[in-house]
Amino acid sequence: MFDSHVTVLLDAAVSLVNALTDGEARGKPYAAPRGAELADAVDAALPRTSAGQRVIGQEAATHLARTAREMRQVFEAVSAGHLDEAAAALNALLLSNGARPQLDRVEGEPWQLHFHGADDTLAVGWSAGCATGLAIAIGSDLAGRLGVCQATQCDRVYVDTSRNAARQFCSTPCQNRTKAAAFRARRATKR
Repeated sequence: MFDSHVTVLLDAAVSLVNALTDGEARGKPYAAPRGAELADAVDAALPRTSAGQRVIGQEAATHLARTAREMRQVFEAVSAGHLDEAAAALNALLLSNGARPQLDRVEGEPWQLHFHGADDTLAVGWSAGCATGLAIAIGSDLAGRLGVCQATQCDRVYVDTSRNAARQFCSTPCQNRTKAAAFRARRATKR
């Protein structure tokens, strides 16, 4: 379905959106980190690379929080069946971050396809990469794999990597919460 590099980018997009956007998560209100906590949240959301220790500055954290809000709009538009709106939002995100394919090589590793320049900042690099990963999904027959949790009081996003493309929830707890509520409702009507 998605190659390993695109999977990393999509996973990062999901993590950034879920960690850095306000809304609801698993039945409770969710307030995204702000201020001094934002940089730590960005660091936790991004996958670890072989590049070693990284320091997320406030400017980079703010840039990635803005990117997360824009990517949330993409997930919501796809989930609502508005692919034209999702594509327009993604095109703006790709343009604003200068996304462009480029082969890069890290010492000791094979050539890798990146979607940003070698001298771009961490924030621009991840923003361009995540936007490109989402564009690959929307520009193929895999747009339906992007989703917003269907559980009540949850708006976290996900990428469906299941074989049958039947995922509806961001997590097992949301799925279990929904099934338990449906069970209780059925049981209440039998009484």
